[in-house]
Amino acid sequence: MGVRRGTTGWPAALLLVAPLTLGLGIACAARMAPALAMVQVPHRDIRVALAAERGIARITTGGEWRLTDRAGREIVRPIIRQGWGVERRGSRVRAIQADGYTSPWVDSLLVLVGDDPAAPVQVNGRSYRGSLLFEATDSATLVINVVPVEQYLRGVVPPEIGARPATDVAAVEAQAVVARSFAFERMNTNLRRRYDLTSLELDQVYGGIDAESAQGDAAISATRDLVLSYNGRAIGALYHAVCGGNTSSAGDVWKSGDVPYLQGVSDRVPGSDRAYCDLAPRFQWERSFTAAALRDAAARYLRQYVPMPTGSVGSVREVQIAAHTSLGRVAALSIVTEQGAYRLRGNDIRYVLRGLGGDLLPSTYFSLEPVVGRDGMLTQLAIRGRGNGHGVGLCQWGAIGRARAGQDVRTILRAYFPATELARGT
Repeated sequence: MGVRRGTTGWPAALLLVAPLTLGLGIACAARMAPALAMVQVPHRDIRVALAAERGIARITTGGEWRLTDRAGREIVRPIIRQGWGVERRGSRVRAIQADGYTSPWVDSLLVLVGDDPAAPVQVNGRSYRGSLLFEATDSATLVINVVPVEQYLRGVVPPEIGARPATDVAAVEAQAVVARSFAFERMNTNLRRRYDLTSLELDQVYGGIDAESAQGDAAISATRDLVLSYNGRAIGALYHAVCGGNTSSAGDVWKSGDVPYLQGVSDRVPGSDRAYCDLAPRFQWERSFTAAALRDAAARYLRQYVPMPTGSVGSVREVQIAAHTSLGRVAALSIVTEQGAYRLRGNDIRYVLRGLGGDLLPSTYFSLEPVVGRDGMLTQLAIRGRGNGHGVGLCQWGAIGRARAGQDVRTILRAYFPATELARGT
């Protein structure tokens, strides 16, 4: 859910006008358009990588369709609902019918478009709006959905925020704005790549038509074209499930450094010791490691994040918090093994202290309770923490709590992204 890091490559030629000054909800955005800053994107359609298919990519549609080459020349115009697929050989691709008929080989790329723009296109059993590209790579056929941004968001907002009751409308609208902002930033950053982003949690979860909902559609419509901007550019607006009481700055989590618009903020309810996100199922959590489980985690993952000599890592002798962030999260963790002492920082901690099934440590907002045996060796480690996710940007459960407390979408966005302003993508 929006785990990409801040980037440094920004496009030029951005139009700035007066910032939004009216204290009104985004549902009124259409009436406030002249007061919004404008940010530009290079194109209105986003390119979403759906899969790298090593076999045959199965395609169907709900209406008439055709396959063309890169220049738009028609390669295949099949009968409705016939079973077709796309296969690759080297740098070429072709269409293949279920009964064995094949089209000519085409260099590099095939494009699937429906004659009716409203009819879905399908690949491997999933339905999407827009068109599909099938591009040969060195090892697979890359399947890319090219779709208008507002249509793309219909398949993003519901799986990212979930089905919410009517009390949470402002939170769903906030999710729509941050997801759109993230998409615009990716479109501006990845101009030379085959695609702008993936359909997975690495970027944003995108489920196509099957993931759409009336609630998500309403939030997208109410916030149409609205993004968060910083210095006239759409931001890479990150988000996570639960912050546990405060969010984290990007510089405390990733080695890529600090980002002005991704700073840690408190999620505390004013005048109380509660957090807006304390209604979340995983607001608090516990995880316990035996000595054997710690040894296994260190052997599997530690070498991926810190320089180490070759050979066995050995047993873990000690685990200590080495530094905290200004808001109380763990900034650095010291792990001492039979081979030496190693220091992990930021989000790397979550990737090393994994459970037996490989699941990440929920967050870096935790305390340690080590148990040491008579021989001075660590026998067990209990970790008690709060929150779930990297902790940067919008806290989704915090946004839900704020919505239930009566905050509108503008107030929610200002709380988590105080250095930004609302803008309109154009």
